[in-house]
Amino acid sequence: MKPSVNTNRKRVIISWCMYDWANSAFATSTLAAILPVYFASLVPAEGVAVELGPLTFTTAASALWAYGISFSVLIVALAAPILGALADFSGSKKRFLFGFTYIGVTFTSLLYFVHNGDYWLCLGLFIAANIGFAGSMPFYNAFLPELAPEGEIDWVSGKGYAFGYIGGGLLLALNVIMIVFHESFGIPDKSMSIRISFASVGLWWGLFAIPIFLWVPEVRRIHNKPEKFSYLTYGFNRFFNTLRTFRHYKDLLWFLAAFLIYNDGIQTIIAMAAIFGKTALGLDTKTLIGTLLMTQLIAWPGVLIFAKLARHIRSKSVIMITLLLWIGVATYAYFIKSSVEFWILGGLVGFILGGSQAISRSLYAQLIPRARAAEFFGFFTISARFASVFGPLVFGLVTDLFENRRNAILSIILFFVVGMIMLSRVDVERGRLKAIYD
Repeated sequence: MKPSVNTNRKRVIISWCMYDWANSAFATSTLAAILPVYFASLVPAEGVAVELGPLTFTTAASALWAYGISFSVLIVALAAPILGALADFSGSKKRFLFGFTYIGVTFTSLLYFVHNGDYWLCLGLFIAANIGFAGSMPFYNAFLPELAPEGEIDWVSGKGYAFGYIGGGLLLALNVIMIVFHESFGIPDKSMSIRISFASVGLWWGLFAIPIFLWVPEVRRIHNKPEKFSYLTYGFNRFFNTLRTFRHYKDLLWFLAAFLIYNDGIQTIIAMAAIFGKTALGLDTKTLIGTLLMTQLIAWPGVLIFAKLARHIRSKSVIMITLLLWIGVATYAYFIKSSVEFWILGGLVGFILGGSQAISRSLYAQLIPRARAAEFFGFFTISARFASVFGPLVFGLVTDLFENRRNAILSIILFFVVGMIMLSRVDVERGRLKAIYD
């Protein structure tokens, strides 16, 4: 007896969501919580001398880590639209997703072999792993408009984020327990327990990514490639053609610009929360990591609540609501003075975070031509990645210009206000029809 269409659809959606469960382990355990601290312990306290031709300068661990993130993200941001174009016309999104996934899995697992003093090896492996992680996202996201039932794209996108928060938070909690109580697990020292946590991320990511390759079908829309173009040349040609054709998708362009700005504010809050708690409030590491875990836990029901809300009101209205809430969060952060208030801040951030990200992704998916989903999600990746540039810069400048570092928090509100103004220009129904009939 053949399974029903609904059964097959549920399996496809869950298999797609499981990829978020899988790769969020890298985002939480490796990228956000454990590896940055471990990397800092590998770098000498006096910093590292770097030679660039005739120039020699000393850089600290935090700066070296930031350079590694910037370099890996820049590579992906520049390559994503071109690779997306290649994937679209060749009908090979799944192949690109597989390649980037297991590049990330391999180099994350190899972090197990990083020992004391191996900071260059650690940085190199991290850059390669982060390229795999960031590079996989356009192709993963591009499946969303293909598999989501009519009218359910917000719910499916939210469900993916919910799986990610649960999976990433669960492994992070297990890794923190293993690191703190390493002797109870028969692990001789803390360093080895940290290195085992990196291997566990690789195993988790690689194992739980399998369902998307087995059960998520790929809609193949083979485009005729002119004979005079190689695959790479054709990818570049499609990339620049997409840049030119963006002017024909006015609502998509307005949304992408709005997303770039308001997501900059969101990413700044996420990036600066821990260091603000450490420097302004004097919070210890246990409190900071504990708040991160709580944020992951609360983000799970939060994203589902906003996804359900999007079933009853427009996606654009839901995003507007989340931006108003972000303004409230930034205002509240300005006044907090204790660890209890910081825990409350973490809960508020967790509740809003998933909803604003998931509904933004699903709204973007509604505005792009389905036949070129990977290509257009490549531009979405650029927006998401470059969204971590300007907000922290403004935050740092305001911190330096004013004695009260809390003023920098209020500067973030500007990103949400401008984002809301630009988002108000988006006619979702007009943009959706344009995407369908083009």
